[in-house]
Amino acid sequence: MLEAIRDRAQGIFAKIILALIIVPFALWGVDSYIHNKGEADVIASVNGQKILSQEFSQALKDQQERLRTKLGGSFDPALLDSPEVRQSVLDNLINQHLLVQEASKIGVAITDAQLASVIAQIPAFQQDGQFQKERYDALLRNQNMTPSMFESRVRQELMSQQLIGGLTASQFMSHTVVEAVMKASEQQREASVHVVKPEQFLSKIKIEPAAVKSYYDSHLADFKVPEQVRAEYVVLSADALLSQVQVSDEEVKNYFLSHSKQYQTVEERQAAHILISVAPDATAAEKTAANKKANQVLKEVNSHPADFAELAKKYSQDSGSAAQGGDLGMFGRGAMVKPFEEAAFKMTVGEITGPVKSDFGLHIIKLTAIKPAKSRALDEVKGEIVSELKKQKASKKFAEVADNFSNIVYEQGDSLKPAADALKLTVQTSGWVSRTSGDGAGLNNEKVLQALFSDEILNNKRNTEAIEVASNTLVSARVIDHKAASTKPFDQVSSAIAERLQNEQAVVMAKEQGETMLAQLRQGKSVALAWDASKTITRQNAQGLDEAALIQVFKANAHKLPAYAGVENPHGGFTLLKISKVTDATGIDEAKRKAYAQGLSELVASEQTAVYLASLKKQAEIKVMKEKLVKAER
Repeated sequence: MLEAIRDRAQGIFAKIILALIIVPFALWGVDSYIHNKGEADVIASVNGQKILSQEFSQALKDQQERLRTKLGGSFDPALLDSPEVRQSVLDNLINQHLLVQEASKIGVAITDAQLASVIAQIPAFQQDGQFQKERYDALLRNQNMTPSMFESRVRQELMSQQLIGGLTASQFMSHTVVEAVMKASEQQREASVHVVKPEQFLSKIKIEPAAVKSYYDSHLADFKVPEQVRAEYVVLSADALLSQVQVSDEEVKNYFLSHSKQYQTVEERQAAHILISVAPDATAAEKTAANKKANQVLKEVNSHPADFAELAKKYSQDSGSAAQGGDLGMFGRGAMVKPFEEAAFKMTVGEITGPVKSDFGLHIIKLTAIKPAKSRALDEVKGEIVSELKKQKASKKFAEVADNFSNIVYEQGDSLKPAADALKLTVQTSGWVSRTSGDGAGLNNEKVLQALFSDEILNNKRNTEAIEVASNTLVSARVIDHKAASTKPFDQVSSAIAERLQNEQAVVMAKEQGETMLAQLRQGKSVALAWDASKTITRQNAQGLDEAALIQVFKANAHKLPAYAGVENPHGGFTLLKISKVTDATGIDEAKRKAYAQGLSELVASEQTAVYLASLKKQAEIKVMKEKLVKAER
């Protein structure tokens, strides 16, 4: 419970709110934003409320950044051209509109006081643990947002969260269901593996030349080589200008003095707690029972203070911290609910106090550590300050020279050298690139590739215009070599085709033999196999088995052992499995039992949310302009 409040202030919920700042207008549009866009294209409508192309494009860019962060260098921008991805992004926007509409319809409201309280808890807007309006205004201003626009977005997000929370807050898992799931999840099975590999059949397979030629003729599209170019390019970025700026010791000192608070760490405390939950709408009898229970636990804790962690595992009803002995880690002011914070910041290390009443119930608190406030010395932070000042100067210089760069690459369009020489940049050369696949950070951009393959640039070998590929980053490129689209000749690919056909047949033969062996084993027949050494398998530790094989291990009927199972191997061939022992879990502690109950409740809540959204969609009038969805600019 208390962990949830912490997450709300510092974790997932804060990230949701911050995403509203960092990626402006990525969710449903704020009215003032939409109305300022004039007659923008409509991608879809939800009960008459429009989803504009700008809103969709921004949401698509948001998804692009998430994928880029997740996939790193393997990210391919072409992923976002997939109809499935684009439809998924639109579906998410539609869901968001439906939730806000329904929340308004049934009277869900967020008061100004509630809104202010949530925003004040966001660490990004705080200084020394306290909300700072100047910091708040500055951060929003940097993202071209006004407080009213941001607050409108947060209010809508809170409304949808409150709506969903009201639907899913009272999920209860019966003891029988929790026990059944725990038993199945914690069960262990000893299993051995034998893989029937395709390689053992390769020598038996002969591929006729006619089959190779037939495959080539019927799969010509597989052997197409796209149109390609090699290019020169120059990147002007703030990062590229870092080496051209200098920072003096006097500048470092002045920055340090004017930003001294930035280099002060606030006091933090570490505590553990035992929570006895009390619902906000609890009856007087329930409150009395909770108080009695809390005082009984406190008495036991005071008698055995060294056993606090074990007692937290036994008694605490905070599923997020009970398994860790009630430990909440380090926290500063503003991270916890007020009564808990006030108590914790008055305590000495090792002290135990309680019961402390909050909106979540009654807390027994043990303070375990204090990390005092600290001011860092200039020598300690000098490197950070130099780096920050150089970044500021480089950004300023970028703004000063960006127009000059754009003018030179345009006016002296037959070469990139003048721009590179004027701004002390390097002309780089790419490998072969296609319309959809760039080479290096400079050319791995849709707009740059589009420009390179345009008729004017391709045929006249002129510089592209200066193209913004990221914040404070411009690129200009020119074609130096070109290859038209072609088809690889048969002689070049015939060996690869023959090998492919041979491998495909070997996979089929391995599967057939594996299935035959499995049938024989299940019939009790003797089959000479070299089984691997048995391993103890759990659903949490597959011991190297792929997901399909793991499912078969626990799906196998284990009433009579050994039991046998089998499944196609994702790398080709067939995996045979021998289950020789089954061990049911015993002595599962209360903390783990609570965690299972919580997880099941969340799973059911998620399913309920999906069902609820499906119901809203069924009743709603939703129109999607398919042709505009495809054409919407990224």
